[in-house]
Amino acid sequence: MKLIANGQNFASFQFGDLKIVALRDGYVDMPATRLRRVDGGTFDKPPVGTQLVDNQLRLSVNAFLIIDGERAILVDTGASNTWYSTMGALVDGIAEAGIDRASITDVLLTHTHEDHVNGLIAPDGSDAFPQATRILAGPEEISAFTGRLARLRDRVTPVTDNFPVSDRITAVRATGHSPGHTAYEVASSTGHLLVWGDIIHVPSVQFGRPEISWEYDSNQSRARDTRLALLERAARPNYFVAGAHLDFPGIGSVTASGGSFAFRPLGDE
Repeated sequence: MKLIANGQNFASFQFGDLKIVALRDGYVDMPATRLRRVDGGTFDKPPVGTQLVDNQLRLSVNAFLIIDGERAILVDTGASNTWYSTMGALVDGIAEAGIDRASITDVLLTHTHEDHVNGLIAPDGSDAFPQATRILAGPEEISAFTGRLARLRDRVTPVTDNFPVSDRITAVRATGHSPGHTAYEVASSTGHLLVWGDIIHVPSVQFGRPEISWEYDSNQSRARDTRLALLERAARPNYFVAGAHLDFPGIGSVTASGGSFAFRPLGDE
């Protein structure tokens, strides 16, 4: 995978015969007390190696666009203007990358928390992706399509494990953070890309210590098992990962050593 263009809110990569565009929606700061021990308790102090900004955890909020010929498939949509003012740059990032939002044909959701789904509605209240005829999500996530999202409900298709999104993309059941949390595996001519949502919240901690969970994981034990399974999958040869909360642009490779893992951002040699 090779970087071919970048700007403030986007980074484009050639991935064999596919193009991958990382899109920056922004970031959110949260207290380190969100991290959880195996017994569910908080840490007396942040684990060794935890990276803090002004004594807070800074979580990048990313989305990813997969361009395959005539299809432009977006994974997650950011928060739009519904949460902190530090988010909502996705629409700008798409424009900076020279992409027309109307060219996006499909939207794949890892889950329906607001920093992943609310970007379906643009800040001006219009449909952010008017030509996206399919919105895919785990069946347990579809109940979120109420209120401002209700008008999109008839576009939503439930996906389960191994659902063939296209001949290049397969859904991967990844529950724990939320009941219907889903990752997506992308196959190009040169390798595989595993795109996930809230598998890793704090990369400075959870790659090295995947047993550490997150306060908002709906089932922390299952989230822990899922994280370990996906990290083992990602550590295979010719695999890359793209994560919603990995430091932007959020793409890199994973290596395994015993029960621990390390993340190498793309371009770090």
